[in-house]
Amino acid sequence: MIASILIIAFSLVLFGYWFRYSCLLLLRSRAEQPTAAADRFNYVSVRQWLQTGMELDPLQRSLDRDYQVLTYLLKHAAGLELEQLEYRLLVLDYKVMKGWYRLTKSAAPRQARRALAEMADVLGVLVGRIGEQAGVRNEA
Repeated sequence: MIASILIIAFSLVLFGYWFRYSCLLLLRSRAEQPTAAADRFNYVSVRQWLQTGMELDPLQRSLDRDYQVLTYLLKHAAGLELEQLEYRLLVLDYKVMKGWYRLTKSAAPRQARRALAEMADVLGVLVGRIGEQAGVRNEA
């Protein structure tokens, strides 16, 4: 009985480690290429505001609005989808970081700021992917 509990606990810890490592690796390898679509989202300005001492709750609401627009586009636009596992992992990472932000915003503001930064990075990768699918190109 104790051996089973230890195996399950150890497996959960390893799964959590794999998930975090995979998400961070995906974010690093798929660094956002600025597209014309990025101008219509707030995650770029949220990244800049995180460097200042701005209050975090408005930034989180701004990221949530971007996420809602993104999910609306995915549900209602023909031909736009996140079919690959890595993009689904990033969506799950966004939700995990949102929960982590809620837990740490008052007790550990530095961790909350990192969670918001990762949420913005996830949105950047997803917006870039949707921009690729939609054929949006940067004309700079």
